[in-house]
Amino acid sequence: MSVEDVVAFGASIGAKGIEILPEQNMPTFPNITDQQIGEWQDMLARHGAHFTCYDMFLDTKRRKDRLMSDEEQVESIHRDLVLCNRLGIKNMRILIFVRPDILEKCVPMAEKLDVHMGVEVHAPWYLDHAWILRTIEVADRLKTKHLGILPDMGIFMKHYPPAFRARFERQGARPEVTQFIVDQHEQKVMCEYTIYEVAVKMQGNKAEVAMAETLRHAPYANPKRIGDFAPYFRHIQAKFYEMNEDYTDPALAYDEVIPELVKAGWEGTLSSEYEGNRWIQDVHEVDSREQVRRQHVMFERLIAKAEAELA
Repeated sequence: MSVEDVVAFGASIGAKGIEILPEQNMPTFPNITDQQIGEWQDMLARHGAHFTCYDMFLDTKRRKDRLMSDEEQVESIHRDLVLCNRLGIKNMRILIFVRPDILEKCVPMAEKLDVHMGVEVHAPWYLDHAWILRTIEVADRLKTKHLGILPDMGIFMKHYPPAFRARFERQGARPEVTQFIVDQHEQKVMCEYTIYEVAVKMQGNKAEVAMAETLRHAPYANPKRIGDFAPYFRHIQAKFYEMNEDYTDPALAYDEVIPELVKAGWEGTLSSEYEGNRWIQDVHEVDSREQVRRQHVMFERLIAKAEAELA
């Protein structure tokens, strides 16, 4: 599929908000002409679509002899803010490793260009993590509406993804060990305890240890807290690994998070991020479009139900 094919499909299922990764999607990045921007806008217009979010990257290891200086990091973020504004986008995803003091130096530019910088809250971090709270503290101190967070739904992994388990079993993990790992996650046992049990006490094989180690990136943050953070974000990366035929997610707690967003009166965007392909592509063809379609049906149903319950 070409980029336009992707946009056309999204629009065909009612998903007209497009998140863009310019460093990947624009071959001449960072040198983008007004003509190129016009071509992108024309393409979106053909499908009744629009941009919702700009995903930035900060290449701190661009040089082999040293890391980027603080000044170079600020300059790089300024460059992205300018392009984000030129593209007509109001939200910019900030990688989680970007320091709060660096972002503080970028706030004046973000305010000038009216771009919200949202630090991605990505597993294994979570909403109340001290690193995330540092960014929120900066935003509060500056009294700015242009710095905050951007949740990734991977932080709400209520159940262990069946696709993960199946892949590890195909790689040689024993069913009794994978069941143990699933049970440990279901009970929300600290991941390091489970890894120790599998690697040391159970003498797990390579696939079993690898499966246990995925628990480090499988937190279940409290969905009821997301409403408290709603003033700090405008966009969510709606990660998912698989959708059931009945339009439910077997792993991530969308059925708990979306009602909280509706209750909070949140008006932002959910952007599909399908990451299940890598877990199944060894055994059958991946139908990403069908997976995304199912997720958007789920969105519509959960939002409608939550709104009806509030009425």
